[in-house]
Amino acid sequence: MKSKITKKLISIFCAVVLLLGCTACGKSKEPIKNDVKVEGEKALVVFFSRTGEQYKVGVIEKGNTAIIAEMIAEKIGADLWEVKPVDDRYPTTYDELANYAKQEQKDNARPPYQGEAPDLSQYSAIFIGAPVWWGDWPMIMYTWFENNKEALKGKALIPFCTHEGSGLSGFDRKLASACPDSTVGTGLAVMGNEAQNKRDTAKKAVEEWLKGFGY
Repeated sequence: MKSKITKKLISIFCAVVLLLGCTACGKSKEPIKNDVKVEGEKALVVFFSRTGEQYKVGVIEKGNTAIIAEMIAEKIGADLWEVKPVDDRYPTTYDELANYAKQEQKDNARPPYQGEAPDLSQYSAIFIGAPVWWGDWPMIMYTWFENNKEALKGKALIPFCTHEGSGLSGFDRKLASACPDSTVGTGLAVMGNEAQNKRDTAKKAVEEWLKGFGY
């Protein structure tokens, strides 16, 4: 009798643990959403972008993310700053770039970038964008996050990305993890093909998104 009761209690305990574990997992996958209002605040748009051969887009002379970054800056009157590699070894063909980016991710690389970011103390809101590489920020962006972690404290950080089907890919959660002392706003994901070939549609998406921040 005791054995049966013990087994039943163990079963109930395991079920509760499993339920709590699943609940926690579910919460960790929820996108970050908040009511960050940054209208009237001095803003900066930081971005990393690539030219060359892009998936479903072809060979481009202006990066997908650069196009969206400029749309944001123009709409809100923000400053622009591009993250550029010190030693740009990124391939210009899609397959080679994909392999190179995958290896950087496996190595948890921190590629250096050129120059220093503007004085971040003058900005309250910083929009940060990049293409989605293997479901994550390009590793060079983690270099930027870590190098500017102290200066980003207390700032409103708002992510955006370009992609070809992966959506935002948790850019908001990963940014919040990299910069835990900042407030992360709801991100924007724009298809690269749309940024290149349907700019009116992309611009409308940008403008609608910015309304959520009070612009």
